[in-house]
Amino acid sequence: MFKRRVTFQGIRILTFLGELNGLKVWSTDIGNAYLETHTREKVYIVAGAKFGDQEGYVLLISKALYGLHSSGLRWSERLADVLRSMGFFPSKAEKDIWIRDKGDHYEYIAVCVDDLMISSRTPEVIVNALIDEHSFKLKGTGPTEFHLGCNFYCDKQGVLCYAPKK
Repeated sequence: MFKRRVTFQGIRILTFLGELNGLKVWSTDIGNAYLETHTREKVYIVAGAKFGDQEGYVLLISKALYGLHSSGLRWSERLADVLRSMGFFPSKAEKDIWIRDKGDHYEYIAVCVDDLMISSRTPEVIVNALIDEHSFKLKGTGPTEFHLGCNFYCDKQGVLCYAPKK
């Protein structure tokens, strides 16, 4: 099974770059991510009793479902195509950090399967493009408070920190 994941060092780099350059750091989760893409293989089932009058029919599955060996790869390809169409390119240092040149600054997206961390002056523009132009169903979108098992918070000096608290 193929799944791409940003490293924790990548997350640290993204948050550091965000803090250093005065960018907002947001997180979001793409709901039903695998259902956002199609399989290339022929996958079928024989309908059981729960399918009512279709019981016994052979049904072709066209969506990449959780549990199929190729679903992770298909989702990764789909998301990469979307990010490229938005002007992002993968970092040479870490393939799961995507970068977009905005002229006077860069925007960053760290990808961990279907969880995104966005560092941008206007992360809402990126989020709106994912929803409106690419029809993704996003959940938990906003300033990063919890991401990949860690809580994000500001210390007494207002510096963004993260540590597992739950």
